[in-house]
Amino acid sequence: MSILQKNHLALLFIMTVVFLTACFNKTNEEKMYETLEKVVSLEKTFAAQQDPLVKIEKQEKELYEKIMNLGMKEYDEIVKLSDQALSLLEKRTELIDKEHESIEASKKEFKKLSQPIKKLEDDQLKKLAKKLYDTMIDRYQSYDELYLHYMDSIELDRQLYEMFKDEQLTLEQLEEHVTAINKAYTKILDANKKFNEETDKYNKIKRSFYKESGIEIEDQKNKK
Repeated sequence: MSILQKNHLALLFIMTVVFLTACFNKTNEEKMYETLEKVVSLEKTFAAQQDPLVKIEKQEKELYEKIMNLGMKEYDEIVKLSDQALSLLEKRTELIDKEHESIEASKKEFKKLSQPIKKLEDDQLKKLAKKLYDTMIDRYQSYDELYLHYMDSIELDRQLYEMFKDEQLTLEQLEEHVTAINKAYTKILDANKKFNEETDKYNKIKRSFYKESGIEIEDQKNKK
């Protein structure tokens, strides 16, 4: 081994020791900050699905209205539009799956906070951190409820489009199914409202935690 190689290895060893020391010397507040910001990053996929979802939902609604305005004499057109709606429904399902995966990854990462929270020395800060943790867990639970209701509605929509292709479909069957869909969407709206409220609550507590722990975030820096 040459002197140059030995010096390179020695330097690498020193850098590794310094890096490990820096990691181990991080405060619990800093560890929490890193985890909280990683959670934000993991939910970017969730956020990215919102606009495409709204767009597809609007297109589906337009197809539904077209179908409802057609009589059974235009059966072929109804089948065509129903198949288009089913295709959009599959795309919507894919977006929801991506959204769900993003939240699940966020949840897994967030739960790592339980250990550094226990190690916080400042009682007031620890109390605030626990409140932050509990609020986020409530948020995840509200999302789980929202997701279940949304998936139920997707299945009901799928059944509806298949029903449209049945020439023996009666008005009574259609009205009964549409009533079930409307109830499902009412549950979605309620669950979504709760999820948004929990999200706002969490973000407020998070900003308070950063302020109390002395952690500066971009918004705070820009105000200086």
